[in-house]
Amino acid sequence: MKLSMIRSACGSLRIHPARPGSRVSGLSRRYPPVGPVNSRLILRAASATSSGGINSKLAVNFGKQSLKDDGFQCDSSLSKVVQSTKEAIAALQRRNSTVQPLLAIIQAGEDDSFLEISKKIAGRVGLNIIQICLAKECSEDDIIEEVLKLNEDPRVHGVHLHLPPASLTSRVLNTLKPEKDVDGISDLNMGRLVRGDLSKGFVPPRASAVLDLLEKHDAPLEGKTVLLVGGEGPFGVALQCLIERSGLVALKSRWSSKSLQSQVMQADAVVLIGAENMDFPPTWVRPGTAVIRCEPTLETDEHAIEMSSKSGFGYLTAAYRTQNVVRSCGWWLQEQQYQPWHLRSLKLQPLTPVPSDIAISRAQTPKPVDQLAAEIGLLPEELEAYGRSKAKVRLSLLDRLHKQPDGKYVLVAGITPTPLGEGKSTVTIGLVQALTAHLKLNSFACLRQPSQGPTFGVKGGAAGGGYAQVIPMEEFNLHLTGDIHAITAANNLVAAAIDARMLHEATQSDKSLFNRLVPSVNGVRRFSPIQICRLRHLGINKVDPASLTPQEVGAFVRLDLDPSKITWQRVLDTNDRFLRKITVGQASTEKGQIRETGFDIAVASEIMAILALADSLEDMRSRLARMVVGTSRSGQPVTAEDLGVSGALAVLMKDAIKPTLMQTLEGTPVFVHAGPFANIAHGNSSVLADKLALKLVGRDGFVVTEAGFGADIGMEKFFNIKCRASGLRPNVVVLVATVRALKMHGGGPNVSAGAPLPREYIVEDLSLVAGGCRSNLWKQIQIAHLFGVPVVVALNVFKTDTQAEIELVCQIAKECGASDAVPCHHWAQGGRGSLELAQAVKEAASRPGNFQFLYNIEMPIVEKIRTIAQKVYGADDIELSPEATAKIDYYNQQGYGSLPICMAKTHLSLSHMPDKKGVPTGFVLPIRDVRASIGAGFIFPLVGAMSTMPGLPTRPCFYDIDLDPVTEEITGLF
Repeated sequence: MKLSMIRSACGSLRIHPARPGSRVSGLSRRYPPVGPVNSRLILRAASATSSGGINSKLAVNFGKQSLKDDGFQCDSSLSKVVQSTKEAIAALQRRNSTVQPLLAIIQAGEDDSFLEISKKIAGRVGLNIIQICLAKECSEDDIIEEVLKLNEDPRVHGVHLHLPPASLTSRVLNTLKPEKDVDGISDLNMGRLVRGDLSKGFVPPRASAVLDLLEKHDAPLEGKTVLLVGGEGPFGVALQCLIERSGLVALKSRWSSKSLQSQVMQADAVVLIGAENMDFPPTWVRPGTAVIRCEPTLETDEHAIEMSSKSGFGYLTAAYRTQNVVRSCGWWLQEQQYQPWHLRSLKLQPLTPVPSDIAISRAQTPKPVDQLAAEIGLLPEELEAYGRSKAKVRLSLLDRLHKQPDGKYVLVAGITPTPLGEGKSTVTIGLVQALTAHLKLNSFACLRQPSQGPTFGVKGGAAGGGYAQVIPMEEFNLHLTGDIHAITAANNLVAAAIDARMLHEATQSDKSLFNRLVPSVNGVRRFSPIQICRLRHLGINKVDPASLTPQEVGAFVRLDLDPSKITWQRVLDTNDRFLRKITVGQASTEKGQIRETGFDIAVASEIMAILALADSLEDMRSRLARMVVGTSRSGQPVTAEDLGVSGALAVLMKDAIKPTLMQTLEGTPVFVHAGPFANIAHGNSSVLADKLALKLVGRDGFVVTEAGFGADIGMEKFFNIKCRASGLRPNVVVLVATVRALKMHGGGPNVSAGAPLPREYIVEDLSLVAGGCRSNLWKQIQIAHLFGVPVVVALNVFKTDTQAEIELVCQIAKECGASDAVPCHHWAQGGRGSLELAQAVKEAASRPGNFQFLYNIEMPIVEKIRTIAQKVYGADDIELSPEATAKIDYYNQQGYGSLPICMAKTHLSLSHMPDKKGVPTGFVLPIRDVRASIGAGFIFPLVGAMSTMPGLPTRPCFYDIDLDPVTEEITGLF
């Protein structure tokens, strides 16, 4: 009979002389080469004599297989673990050839004995290792700092804390991410093991090694007794659980126990945990009893170090650790794939009568945004939380899911609205609540961020309404994550740069300007990268400032902006009519550089349009550089790149480019991003939000996005501008109509914001309804068909609508070519009130599409304008003013002729005349001016006067908005 004893001081080290490069300011990061290494393992064990004694000096081979070339014999257990781990790595690399599992070792001091064991095993399996050597007397904070870095490093799949027990504090252990805790020592992983849930946890490598050795014992141990001596800590608990699950009986004892001798003599196997120098007489051990010694502490005795460095148990433990690293890498790789949703909907309990929007919003408790993110397959590292209920989503998601097929793409548009709006946002939110919370289909709403101008002006917020809202609605409507403030800062930095540059050019010579623009630093002048771009733009291929000729210096330093042709204005996110036209430069310090300019509202800035159309950070940086801010006296366009400010603009906008994740009242996800005006810009949420959402919902999911104003404006621009920029193609258009808007188009009296609705709008009038359906509704359906997209009409039902009116609208809408037409009651019922709409959208999206653009992008500018005017608005022709004709000639000369068209006209009529309802005919569309947003990438003709700075009414919304100083609750928002 044999008594097998395996000695290990797992973690014991011998201090080697420091080698070059091993220490940098008390911290060394080494990347040892991984490859074939020479290692043959000798296990020191003991054999029982016939009398039951122990010969501690007898060396035996523990198995027949070996790691060759280094004189150490390796047992079969080690070979099997190494081989299975190699096969697991090969399987991972077949899935992704770039994957390389990596173990990071944090240790105190620079002893390499433990590293050598790990390197030998890593070299056999093909695993990479990095070693981080902290000072020997490192503090808890030093360790945690390194752990936090490794937590966030996606290249690292496992972390081993090779530290003295006193350093392995609860704070240190629980700082380590559980998915990288390959020793299974954090509280979460230990709890998983005790509970028996190892689907995402790790078995401690030492415990795996002990179980392996118990299984290899000469006599079967199933049903036998294993005595654990010592090990009152977590490792002892973990080992006891695992032994019992293996069919053995586990007993525990302390070294100080008076009954230790009898317990050892009765045991079939003895495991010594944390024994250090503790031992017991050989006569206590019955012949055939397995004795395994695990010593996790750092040894200082030279002999003990030598023993542990050649320990078979140490190699076997290292092998199981690498196995855990590879398992962690596999989980990480799996996380990088598309994840099915596990979304928990929030329950609604609609009340009658329906409370105020803010009361409904406040009555629902939103899910924590990190929980929502996890439910829809976002990784923690892809989220940047802004408080509890909203977060930015990083664009790296697009790279991770680039192979994932897109879902269905749904656009919500509307008929020509009344000044009160017809509820496109509310329909959008009701639809996604119905799709996801009730039909259990993945869906995402993509909405524009509202400007604070309307929030405090007339219209109020834009979070939806009733039981179809984005929550928390206060956060949605106020500031959100600061994107509009970033746009304001970036826009006004350009404006400041323009005026400052004109001042300096007017008051300095070429030489003085050059010396200040390219200053000498330590006797050396160098162009900045953006200045080299300026030189290339001028056709000057030089990089040495001293090599420029006087003429080249003059061209470089002088933009020579014509003050009368500066097109860039300052912006503010407040309705302020008195800033529409202002005079700047009146202080004496500005040396007479007085000029007229003005303010736009922030969402009218070209930077907002760029944010909405960019498809990457690089694309946004390029578009910002191309923005034309004015014209030189010689007639050349001057760009933000010429001003030298485009890099700074990208820095200001680097966080704004990430969409903001929020949720609906029923807990379904929403992206809120960008909010360009729908008159002078294209009036749609961002391309990036749509692209991210289309990946997240999966092939069978739905992304529902909204276009501003009526279909003749927002939808047309969505198709001709946004879809060109994004490359995306919509599957369905949901056309929102209301009975009151249809009555207006059927001949009803004017509707004014802030005034009571005329009687015709609150009593049944089928004639007016039919007239609106056969005019404006019919026309908007036909506009969508111009692009080859099926239409589902969503009738947003109000409490004053009668059943006869509702049925009439749905009947005529289908006669006019809609795929379906359904009433929607989401305002009063939430998603359940839009189930019919969700079913209709699902059905329409399943049909093959035939999308097409309205015009060829290479058509002349005039013909593109004419095409939109005639086919979309129903005009007989267009009439260009002399100024518009001159601008078009200039844009053609500058090479801008192939840009799409973004018509700037009233949203209250298909024509340019706001009071002409229904389907106006027999009119010529006047084009008074044509402007260009070169960075955004479109030409925008102006049809009539177009205000880009709203004013406040006599009684703005802010009269009703207040804050409770005790509860900090906001009142009066709607």
